[in-house]
Amino acid sequence: MKKKVLIGMSGGVDSTISALLLKDEGHEVEGLYMKLHSKPGYHEIHQARAQKAADFVGVKLHVIDLQEIFNEKVFQPFIDTYAEGKTPNPCALCNRSLKFGEMVKFADSIGAVYVATGHYIKTDGKYFYEADDETKDQSYFLFYVQKDILGRLLFPLGGKKKSDIKEMASSIEGLESFASQGESTEICFVETTYTDLLKDFVDVDCIGEVLDKDGNVVGEHKGYMHYTIGKRKGFTVKGAHDPHYVVSIDAQKNQIVVGKKEELACEKVVLNNLNMFNDLKEFDTTVKLRYRTQAVPCHVKIINDQAFVTLKESVFGVAVGQAAVFYDDNKLIGGGWIAEA
Repeated sequence: MKKKVLIGMSGGVDSTISALLLKDEGHEVEGLYMKLHSKPGYHEIHQARAQKAADFVGVKLHVIDLQEIFNEKVFQPFIDTYAEGKTPNPCALCNRSLKFGEMVKFADSIGAVYVATGHYIKTDGKYFYEADDETKDQSYFLFYVQKDILGRLLFPLGGKKKSDIKEMASSIEGLESFASQGESTEICFVETTYTDLLKDFVDVDCIGEVLDKDGNVVGEHKGYMHYTIGKRKGFTVKGAHDPHYVVSIDAQKNQIVVGKKEELACEKVVLNNLNMFNDLKEFDTTVKLRYRTQAVPCHVKIINDQAFVTLKESVFGVAVGQAAVFYDDNKLIGGGWIAEA
């Protein structure tokens, strides 16, 4: 049954082809461009591209300004998490609060039953599933989306390859320029490096001590916010012959602890603020502890809103603040935020 669909349009090839596919299926389609971050000059370019795409597809484009909400729900937590010596995951927060939060509210306001995006992911209305294109799969970043809206979501690209989408755009007169556009960056509001961005808000460059696991001062670093767990460059270790990696970060003391690779090994993690798509309280599954890493087998026990995860294989470089996402084969069954590792 054909119904009204609101699709997020960024001006990129993925959302443009998605809108075209939905239109070709006979749906009543309207587009939405969301102004999220306030990076200078960004929206002037991308809103114009989104309008060009909407005009080509033949759909109305709505524009809403969500910069204030984005700052509260995504950007400020990004700054705060780094300031706490942790590693944030702003995309997962944005997907929950804005792309599949505020966007769903706007869909309701215009009578749209379905919400669509150009994400590479699949859903059956009850669970998310990894996309057919493993190199573009974005399921990890959508683990925090509310379970009760899954039945309203459409992902036209979930069963397609990125190469096919570019080829399709290249073959359609008027869309050739979309096919040749550069890929969007992983974090849309970070133009160069995250530390360059942080410098505008916090004191990033503050020389501090490098410690070994026994608490001995063994070197110097340029400020704890320059480091994430597992990093092996940018600090000194006196007399070291083997590579050393950041094992932990003490934000209050501006200290980092380093060690050899084996000291990065992690066998247990504790997760807070869970978002589960089933009701199981104890189970065996696999977990992905960082984007673009292999999911590893684990045992999970959930007590209240915490998951106690025992890894059946050691994982190196697990960072507090990142997302841990559970998969049963290619089915995403939930996840949470790493509070202890």
